[in-house]
Amino acid sequence: MTTDLRFDALADRLTASGKFASLDAGDDSIRCRARDVESEAFYVLTRSDAGLIVRFETPDRWLSESVEADLYHSSDSLEELLEESLDELEWPIDEIPVTTFRHFRSDDLLYTFENDVPAGGDVTEAAATWLLAYEATFRELGDVAGETEDA
Repeated sequence: MTTDLRFDALADRLTASGKFASLDAGDDSIRCRARDVESEAFYVLTRSDAGLIVRFETPDRWLSESVEADLYHSSDSLEELLEESLDELEWPIDEIPVTTFRHFRSDDLLYTFENDVPAGGDVTEAAATWLLAYEATFRELGDVAGETEDA
């Protein structure tokens, strides 16, 4: 089991995915700007005392509310949607289940959805998988899906 997060390898994999508008890697976190979103919105992986946390965050209240509205009107929970995204990325759902979502407004006034990244296996691979699963999950929700033009 690899326990050291290799931010260089993580940044390379995320950049190669083409899923993000931009990427900023620091010593303790990596921040990926959401593509095709008019507002500021980011996918973040950061260290915590308990391990790693993955987040979707935005200062835009309306963007957050558009995600909440889609979830409210959907029959799926955010955990179920994330689980589907993780399953498509071949995360071992049966062995390492999805952790519980937290949704709140942070001290930095960011509307935040977050999960703990479960421990186990290669931590760099787990971090990449969870960030890509977050992107796949939120890309389909609310205004994160981008502008749609009516024909």
